[in-house]
Amino acid sequence: MSLGPVTKFGARRLLRDMAVELTVVGSINLDLVARVERLPRAGETLTAGGFVRVPGGKGANQAVAAARLGAHVRMVGAVGDDALADEALAGLREADVELELTRTATTGLALILVDAAGENQIVVVPGANAQVPPTSPGGAVLCQLEVPDEVVLAAARGADFFALNAAPSRPVELEPDLLIVNRLEHEVVRRGKLVAVTYGAGGAALFEDGREVARATPPHVDPVDGTAAGDAFAACLVVSLLEGRDRGDALTRACAAGAIAASRLGAQPSLPTADELTAILAA
Repeated sequence: MSLGPVTKFGARRLLRDMAVELTVVGSINLDLVARVERLPRAGETLTAGGFVRVPGGKGANQAVAAARLGAHVRMVGAVGDDALADEALAGLREADVELELTRTATTGLALILVDAAGENQIVVVPGANAQVPPTSPGGAVLCQLEVPDEVVLAAARGADFFALNAAPSRPVELEPDLLIVNRLEHEVVRRGKLVAVTYGAGGAALFEDGREVARATPPHVDPVDGTAAGDAFAACLVVSLLEGRDRGDALTRACAAGAIAASRLGAQPSLPTADELTAILAA
Protein backbone atom coordinates (compact mmCIF):
# COMPACT_ATOMS: atom_id res chain seq x y z
CA MET A 1 0.00 0.00 0.00
CA SER A 2 1.33 3.44 -0.90
CA LEU A 3 2.45 5.80 1.85
CA GLY A 4 1.07 8.76 -0.08
CA PRO A 5 2.74 11.99 1.05
CA VAL A 6 5.29 10.11 3.13
CA THR A 7 6.95 9.00 -0.11
CA LYS A 8 8.08 12.61 -0.39
CA PHE A 9 10.49 11.82 2.46
CA GLY A 10 11.81 8.71 0.75
CA ALA A 11 10.86 5.29 -0.54
CA ARG A 12 9.92 2.51 1.83
CA ARG A 13 12.88 1.76 4.05
CA LEU A 14 14.41 -1.60 3.25
CA LEU A 15 16.47 -1.67 6.43
CA ARG A 16 14.08 -1.39 9.37
CA ASP A 17 17.00 -1.57 11.83
CA MET A 18 18.16 1.89 10.72
CA ALA A 19 16.68 4.49 13.08
CA VAL A 20 14.59 7.17 11.43
CA GLU A 21 15.64 10.75 12.06
CA LEU A 22 13.07 13.24 13.30
CA THR A 23 13.19 16.85 14.48
CA VAL A 24 10.47 17.94 16.88
CA VAL A 25 9.83 21.68 17.12
CA GLY A 26 7.57 22.57 20.01
CA SER A 27 6.85 23.16 23.65
CA ILE A 28 8.68 22.07 26.78
CA ASN A 29 6.82 22.30 30.11
CA LEU A 30 6.93 21.18 33.67
CA ASP A 31 3.59 19.54 34.50
CA LEU A 32 2.06 20.08 37.95
CA VAL A 33 -0.44 17.22 38.28
CA ALA A 34 -3.08 16.82 41.01
CA ARG A 35 -5.26 13.71 41.37
CA VAL A 36 -8.92 14.33 42.28
CA GLU A 37 -11.90 12.05 42.62
CA ARG A 38 -13.81 14.15 40.10
CA LEU A 39 -13.13 17.34 38.18
CA PRO A 40 -14.34 20.53 39.90
CA ARG A 41 -17.31 22.58 38.79
CA ALA A 42 -17.00 26.32 38.22
CA GLY A 43 -16.22 28.06 41.51
CA GLU A 44 -15.75 24.78 43.40
CA THR A 45 -12.75 23.85 45.56
CA LEU A 46 -11.77 20.19 45.91
CA THR A 47 -9.10 18.41 47.94
CA ALA A 48 -6.51 16.54 45.87
CA GLY A 49 -5.60 12.96 46.65
CA GLY A 50 -2.05 13.30 45.33
CA PHE A 51 0.35 15.62 43.54
CA VAL A 52 3.37 15.07 41.26
CA ARG A 53 5.72 17.21 39.15
CA VAL A 54 6.67 15.59 35.84
CA PRO A 55 8.26 16.74 32.57
CA GLY A 56 5.72 17.60 29.89
CA GLY A 57 4.82 19.89 27.01
CA LYS A 58 3.40 18.49 23.77
CA GLY A 59 6.66 18.98 21.89
CA ALA A 60 8.81 17.36 24.55
CA ASN A 61 6.30 14.54 25.06
CA GLN A 62 6.32 13.70 21.36
CA ALA A 63 10.11 13.89 21.19
CA VAL A 64 10.48 11.49 24.11
CA ALA A 65 7.81 9.18 22.67
CA ALA A 66 9.57 9.02 19.30
CA ALA A 67 12.95 8.36 20.94
CA ARG A 68 11.54 5.53 23.07
CA LEU A 69 10.21 3.97 19.87
CA GLY A 70 13.71 3.91 18.40
CA ALA A 71 13.96 7.15 16.40
CA HIS A 72 16.95 9.48 16.53
CA VAL A 73 15.31 12.71 17.71
CA ARG A 74 16.33 16.35 17.91
CA MET A 75 14.20 18.70 20.01
CA VAL A 76 14.03 22.41 19.18
CA GLY A 77 12.43 24.49 21.91
CA ALA A 78 12.89 26.96 24.73
CA VAL A 79 13.05 26.89 28.52
CA GLY A 80 13.67 29.55 31.12
CA ASP A 81 16.92 30.28 32.85
CA ASP A 82 15.34 29.16 36.11
CA ALA A 83 15.20 26.31 38.60
CA LEU A 84 12.31 24.61 36.76
CA ALA A 85 14.24 24.06 33.52
CA ASP A 86 16.22 21.02 34.67
CA GLU A 87 13.03 19.29 35.83
CA ALA A 88 11.32 20.06 32.53
CA LEU A 89 14.28 18.71 30.53
CA ALA A 90 14.85 15.55 32.58
CA GLY A 91 12.77 13.23 30.39
CA LEU A 92 14.35 14.48 27.16
CA ARG A 93 17.82 13.93 28.54
CA GLU A 94 16.95 10.48 29.85
CA ALA A 95 15.66 9.52 26.39
CA ASP A 96 18.91 10.76 24.76
CA VAL A 97 17.09 13.39 22.71
CA GLU A 98 19.46 15.87 21.10
CA LEU A 99 18.60 19.34 22.45
CA GLU A 100 18.65 22.65 20.59
CA LEU A 101 17.45 25.08 23.25
CA THR A 102 16.88 28.77 23.70
CA ARG A 103 17.02 30.08 27.27
CA THR A 104 14.56 32.90 27.81
CA ALA A 105 11.76 34.10 30.09
CA THR A 106 10.50 31.40 32.48
CA THR A 107 10.01 27.69 31.87
CA GLY A 108 6.52 26.77 30.65
CA LEU A 109 4.10 25.17 33.08
CA ALA A 110 0.98 23.05 32.76
CA LEU A 111 -1.53 22.85 35.61
CA ILE A 112 -3.32 19.50 35.31
CA LEU A 113 -6.20 17.91 37.20
CA VAL A 114 -6.82 14.19 36.64
CA ASP A 115 -9.95 12.47 37.96
CA ALA A 116 -10.55 8.85 38.96
CA ALA A 117 -11.71 7.94 35.44
CA GLY A 118 -8.57 9.36 33.81
CA GLU A 119 -10.27 12.49 32.45
CA ASN A 120 -8.35 15.73 32.82
CA GLN A 121 -8.44 19.51 32.79
CA ILE A 122 -5.30 21.34 31.65
CA VAL A 123 -4.24 24.98 31.79
CA VAL A 124 -0.93 25.83 30.07
CA VAL A 125 1.27 28.78 31.03
CA PRO A 126 3.47 29.16 27.89
CA GLY A 127 6.43 31.01 29.38
CA ALA A 128 9.51 30.44 27.21
CA ASN A 129 7.46 28.46 24.68
CA ALA A 130 6.03 31.75 23.40
CA GLN A 131 9.57 32.82 22.49
CA VAL A 132 10.90 29.80 20.57
CA PRO A 133 12.85 31.31 17.65
CA PRO A 134 11.65 30.33 14.15
CA THR A 135 13.89 27.72 12.53
CA SER A 136 13.79 25.54 9.41
CA PRO A 137 15.57 22.31 10.38
CA GLY A 138 14.77 20.36 7.19
CA GLY A 139 14.34 16.59 6.99
CA ALA A 140 11.35 15.06 8.79
CA VAL A 141 9.73 17.51 11.20
CA LEU A 142 6.93 17.13 13.74
CA CYS A 143 5.31 20.24 15.22
CA GLN A 144 2.37 21.17 17.47
CA LEU A 145 0.52 24.41 18.24
CA GLU A 146 1.86 25.22 21.72
CA VAL A 147 4.35 27.55 19.99
CA PRO A 148 3.65 30.68 17.86
CA ASP A 149 2.42 30.42 14.28
CA GLU A 150 5.65 31.84 12.86
CA VAL A 151 7.57 28.98 14.50
CA VAL A 152 5.23 26.40 12.93
CA LEU A 153 5.43 28.02 9.49
CA ALA A 154 9.23 28.23 9.64
CA ALA A 155 9.48 24.59 10.72
CA ALA A 156 7.40 23.57 7.71
CA ARG A 157 9.60 25.45 5.25
CA GLY A 158 12.31 23.24 3.83
CA ALA A 159 11.00 20.08 5.53
CA ASP A 160 11.08 16.94 3.40
CA PHE A 161 8.15 15.65 5.46
CA PHE A 162 6.14 17.89 7.79
CA ALA A 163 3.68 16.52 10.34
CA LEU A 164 1.47 18.83 12.41
CA ASN A 165 -0.42 17.82 15.53
CA ALA A 166 -2.88 20.73 15.52
CA ALA A 167 -3.32 21.00 19.27
CA PRO A 168 -4.39 23.21 20.88
CA SER A 169 -6.42 23.84 17.74
CA ARG A 170 -6.42 27.09 15.77
CA PRO A 171 -6.44 27.82 12.04
CA VAL A 172 -2.95 27.70 10.47
CA GLU A 173 -2.19 28.79 6.92
CA LEU A 174 -0.38 25.68 5.69
CA GLU A 175 -1.11 22.17 4.47
CA PRO A 176 1.11 19.64 6.24
CA ASP A 177 2.04 16.29 4.74
CA LEU A 178 0.37 14.71 7.79
CA LEU A 179 -2.23 16.44 9.96
CA ILE A 180 -3.06 14.82 13.32
CA VAL A 181 -6.19 15.99 15.16
CA ASN A 182 -8.93 14.74 17.43
CA ARG A 183 -12.53 15.05 16.29
CA LEU A 184 -12.97 18.50 17.89
CA GLU A 185 -9.69 19.86 16.54
CA HIS A 186 -10.68 18.59 13.11
CA GLU A 187 -13.60 21.03 13.13
CA VAL A 188 -11.06 23.89 13.30
CA VAL A 189 -8.14 22.53 11.25
CA ARG A 190 -8.96 20.37 8.21
CA ARG A 191 -6.12 20.90 5.74
CA GLY A 192 -3.63 18.07 5.32
CA LYS A 193 -2.49 15.80 2.52
CA LEU A 194 -2.98 12.88 4.89
CA VAL A 195 -5.24 13.45 7.91
CA ALA A 196 -5.35 11.31 11.06
CA VAL A 197 -8.42 11.83 13.25
CA THR A 198 -8.59 10.29 16.72
CA TYR A 199 -11.82 9.30 18.46
CA GLY A 200 -10.65 8.39 21.96
CA ALA A 201 -11.69 4.86 22.87
CA GLY A 202 -13.22 4.61 19.38
CA GLY A 203 -9.76 4.51 17.80
CA ALA A 204 -8.61 6.55 14.81
CA ALA A 205 -8.94 6.87 11.05
CA LEU A 206 -6.72 8.10 8.24
CA PHE A 207 -8.15 10.17 5.39
CA GLU A 208 -6.65 11.17 2.06
CA ASP A 209 -8.55 13.70 -0.07
CA GLY A 210 -11.52 13.19 2.27
CA ARG A 211 -11.56 9.41 1.67
CA GLU A 212 -10.93 7.01 4.53
CA VAL A 213 -7.88 4.88 3.78
CA ALA A 214 -7.32 3.17 7.15
CA ARG A 215 -9.03 2.68 10.51
CA ALA A 216 -7.87 1.10 13.77
CA THR A 217 -9.06 0.61 17.33
CA PRO A 218 -6.91 0.61 20.49
CA PRO A 219 -6.41 -2.42 22.74
CA HIS A 220 -8.45 -2.35 25.94
CA VAL A 221 -6.74 -0.75 28.93
CA ASP A 222 -7.93 0.60 32.26
CA PRO A 223 -7.71 4.40 31.90
CA VAL A 224 -5.59 6.24 34.46
CA ASP A 225 -4.54 9.54 32.85
CA GLY A 226 -5.13 10.62 29.26
CA THR A 227 -2.70 13.56 29.43
CA ALA A 228 -0.11 12.28 26.92
CA ALA A 229 -2.17 9.72 25.03
CA GLY A 230 -2.48 12.00 22.01
CA ASP A 231 1.24 12.72 22.07
CA ALA A 232 2.06 9.01 22.13
CA PHE A 233 -0.32 8.47 19.22
CA ALA A 234 1.15 11.32 17.15
CA ALA A 235 4.77 10.33 17.68
CA CYS A 236 4.13 6.66 17.00
CA LEU A 237 2.18 7.38 13.82
CA VAL A 238 4.94 9.61 12.46
CA VAL A 239 7.74 7.21 13.36
CA SER A 240 5.84 4.21 11.97
CA LEU A 241 5.17 5.93 8.64
CA LEU A 242 8.78 7.10 8.36
CA GLU A 243 9.89 3.52 9.01
CA GLY A 244 7.98 2.55 5.87
CA ARG A 245 5.10 0.69 7.53
CA ASP A 246 1.81 0.61 5.65
CA ARG A 247 -0.92 2.92 6.81
CA GLY A 248 -3.06 0.32 8.55
CA ASP A 249 -0.12 -1.03 10.55
CA ALA A 250 1.08 2.48 11.42
CA LEU A 251 -2.37 3.49 12.64
CA THR A 252 -2.78 0.31 14.70
CA ARG A 253 0.58 0.91 16.38
CA ALA A 254 -0.30 4.54 17.08
CA CYS A 255 -3.60 3.57 18.72
CA ALA A 256 -1.78 1.03 20.89
CA ALA A 257 0.81 3.61 21.93
CA GLY A 258 -1.94 6.02 22.93
CA ALA A 259 -3.72 3.31 24.92
CA ILE A 260 -0.57 2.43 26.87
CA ALA A 261 0.00 6.11 27.72
CA ALA A 262 -3.61 6.49 28.90
CA SER A 263 -3.15 3.55 31.30
CA ARG A 264 -0.40 5.33 33.26
CA LEU A 265 -0.12 8.51 35.32
CA GLY A 266 1.81 11.49 34.04
CA ALA A 267 2.93 12.66 30.61
CA GLN A 268 6.43 11.46 29.79
CA PRO A 269 6.50 8.67 32.42
CA SER A 270 3.54 7.10 30.60
CA LEU A 271 5.09 6.92 27.13
CA PRO A 272 5.77 3.36 25.87
CA THR A 273 8.96 1.82 24.58
CA ALA A 274 9.12 -0.15 21.34
CA ASP A 275 9.22 -3.41 23.33
CA GLU A 276 6.09 -2.47 25.30
CA LEU A 277 4.32 -1.62 22.07
CA THR A 278 5.27 -4.97 20.56
CA ALA A 279 4.05 -6.78 23.67
CA ILE A 280 0.58 -5.21 23.77
CA LEU A 281 0.08 -5.77 20.04
CA ALA A 282 1.00 -9.44 20.45
CA ALA A 283 -1.35 -9.98 23.41
